[in-house]
Amino acid sequence: MEAFPDFMKASLNHIDSSQQNTPDIDGYYYEGKDGSQICFWTYFSDRESKENVHEFDEYVLCVEGEYVEIFGGVEHVLHKGDELLVPKGVPHHGRVTKGTRTIHAFGGKRITS
Repeated sequence: MEAFPDFMKASLNHIDSSQQNTPDIDGYYYEGKDGSQICFWTYFSDRESKENVHEFDEYVLCVEGEYVEIFGGVEHVLHKGDELLVPKGVPHHGRVTKGTRTIHAFGGKRITS
């Protein structure tokens, strides 16, 4: 697959650009009853995100392309099928290449509306 399926991209679940840490991406999210969220993003150009930190763990799965998560002075390079856990409270940021798609699961509310 070259893109997430249309049924996963409902307009009500679209992530507003004000909630994005990286420019030139498109994202959608779903929320669990406990407030946890799953987000998925498509990156349209080579980009680097702003540093951010969460009060909950973040799980990252690279679906396509290359995603680099940077924290603790280490670059964690993910390719298709690779996974990573970013522990809560750890400042981190990412770097991506054009065409990359990722899925992120958050143990709390990352997207506020």
